[in-house]
Amino acid sequence: MLFNSIEFLFFLPLVFTVYWLILGGGKCKNIFIVAASYVFYGWWDWRFLFLMALTTFCSYFSGILLVKYDTYPLRRKWICGGNILLNLLILGYFKYYNFFGENFAAFFRMLGWEVDWVTRDILLPVGISFYTFQALSYTIDVYRRKMFPTHDVVAFFAFISFFPQLVAGPIERATYLLPQFLKPRVFSYAAAVDGMRQILWGLFKKMVVADNCADAVNEIFANYQTADGMQLFLGALFFTFQIYGDFSGYSDIAIGTARLFGVDLMRNFSYPYFSRDIAEFWRRWHISLTTWFRDYIYIPLGGSRCARWKVMRNTAVIFLVSGFWHGANWTYVCWGAYHAMLFFPLLYFGKNRKHVDGVAEGRILPTVKEALQMLMTFLLVVLGWVIFRAETIGQAWEYIARMFTHFTFRLPAHGNDPLIYIGILLCVEWLQRGKQHGLQIGAGGWFKYRAVRWLLYYVVFIATFLLSGQQEEFIYFQF
Repeated sequence: MLFNSIEFLFFLPLVFTVYWLILGGGKCKNIFIVAASYVFYGWWDWRFLFLMALTTFCSYFSGILLVKYDTYPLRRKWICGGNILLNLLILGYFKYYNFFGENFAAFFRMLGWEVDWVTRDILLPVGISFYTFQALSYTIDVYRRKMFPTHDVVAFFAFISFFPQLVAGPIERATYLLPQFLKPRVFSYAAAVDGMRQILWGLFKKMVVADNCADAVNEIFANYQTADGMQLFLGALFFTFQIYGDFSGYSDIAIGTARLFGVDLMRNFSYPYFSRDIAEFWRRWHISLTTWFRDYIYIPLGGSRCARWKVMRNTAVIFLVSGFWHGANWTYVCWGAYHAMLFFPLLYFGKNRKHVDGVAEGRILPTVKEALQMLMTFLLVVLGWVIFRAETIGQAWEYIARMFTHFTFRLPAHGNDPLIYIGILLCVEWLQRGKQHGLQIGAGGWFKYRAVRWLLYYVVFIATFLLSGQQEEFIYFQF
């Protein structure tokens, strides 16, 4: 079920009505949330419900066993390690089996042997990387004694399967999200209103910006060998905003939807294209994933509290793992390596924490220095997205090379509308860069008048549906 589908248009009001107007206590609400979430997920393929349930049960019982054998360190290691291994094996089989199988077969073909039997036709379950990482965080946090395991199996199922963020994040920590299902939830009109605004802005980013960009991106990347440099640059630019509008739009819808049910989810994007260096970009892009890797891989490896070469090693590991997490293709690994190479100079000279404040704070416009920093960082990110979008490393190299060697200033016809929508997106988010999302408004100024607020809602709503492009599946569903 897609957020921008007719099915969800009926699903959400129905679930919301039953949740607040019919059901009583928190237990009943949790049971209903689990049922609704399984319907939501099973809409794609009901067979994978059993896989998610297996992950949930194993993680739930691992937490209980970790407490039961609290005074047996070796047993605790085996329980924690066993659950981690089980989840990673499930993830590895569905997501990476064919990747390793195809590379294995290619290697032996170089030696003159045919071993094509190692590959299989495996369907990737939607969102498996997201709910698997969420389950792993619970087991690890209980093992580290950062939280007590819950004995409320329904609440735990709700934590893993909560439908707004089930298939594309944010990747929530058990220490933050699970306690919200263990206590009563009270309806908040203010939170619900702001949630609806965030949903509306997310739909605009997805349906107007991302989907319109997708049409041009698909055409340009499919014909990159005959396109000129300007077309190729626009293809890279459009994909840059396609993936941002797509994924941050999904996050906005997920966060806003969760607020309708009295649940707070973590922020996943913080206007990343206004970053002044690559380190700042990664503090603003896919925050739930980057912080997950920081807490569960980077810090256990030693983090930044070790020799400089080890810090750089740890950083390289994080970026390579992050790239591989995105998909079973060498292009994703290269994309991670590319960002690691951009990060290394900042790390070496101690500049990786230079820009932790907001850009142009207290000012409407940035300084010339800030503008140049944002432009340079943005162009480097755009080049990285070419690697991410390409089907092979060779295609990425040819695309980038042709972009610089066959450059003209001729604007293709299909590039006009996406540029307008990108411009609107950038203007709104620049003005709102100090807030949580593009449509977060206060009670002051013109917005204190209800008529002004509703006029804004109607304009965004009508624009979203009149200007929407051809419906495209959310990119991050494949991860």
